[in-house]
Amino acid sequence: MEPQEYELMFEVETAHWWYLGMEKITRAILDQWHSAKPNSTVLDAGCGTGAAMSTYLADYGDVTGIDVSPLALGFCRKRNLTSLGLASVSYIPFPPASFDLVTSFDVLYEQAVPNDLAALTEFRRVLRPNGLTLLRLPAYNWLRGQHDLTIHTARRYTVPQVTRLLEDSGFQPVRVTYANTFLFPLALAKRLLERIFPPAPASSDLSVNVGRLNGLFKHILASEAFFVSRIGLPFGLSVIALARKPQTA
Repeated sequence: MEPQEYELMFEVETAHWWYLGMEKITRAILDQWHSAKPNSTVLDAGCGTGAAMSTYLADYGDVTGIDVSPLALGFCRKRNLTSLGLASVSYIPFPPASFDLVTSFDVLYEQAVPNDLAALTEFRRVLRPNGLTLLRLPAYNWLRGQHDLTIHTARRYTVPQVTRLLEDSGFQPVRVTYANTFLFPLALAKRLLERIFPPAPASSDLSVNVGRLNGLFKHILASEAFFVSRIGLPFGLSVIALARKPQTA
């Protein structure tokens, strides 16, 4: 990810429609499948600038964040987060069976993660038996745009691809579905326009100011929470996946 993207993320994460809508979807999934118990532990693998850690993830256990970027961890500390580690999701510096939940939001697709299967195997290793991992990933390689260049996208995914990755790494998929479906036509139109009128280099989707539409877009995305957590959606801009580590290896 380009360095300036971390600063932009830090500035908009707590107010941008996409993050707020995804929080609603994430909460719906965790409320249904993850029962936080006393002493529950959560690893946010690739925590970025720490907004998820400092807000809703804390409702599901004692949260630790790791990230490969010292710049990102610096922004985490600005949020007064202290349970942090400088580490790659491919080499997690914790012993086996350390966590009840591992979350990874828009991380495994990055060029900094050369082997997504190896990273998922690490997630499984540090989870306790019956522990859960929750992933969010960008969908469809054909939707690549300037945003992907700025954030160093190596790969985008489909639901079948993510399901196979989870199974190959020893997980039992619980829910694998698309999300950000209702706004898909607008995103598709934006990508097509980018091919006719290329945006400025190093720009990303986060730099697009939707103004008064921010609240409307947030509510539209948040309205998918029920469908994503209980039924699933047939297409979308993101893939959401919840999987369980088997009780016995």
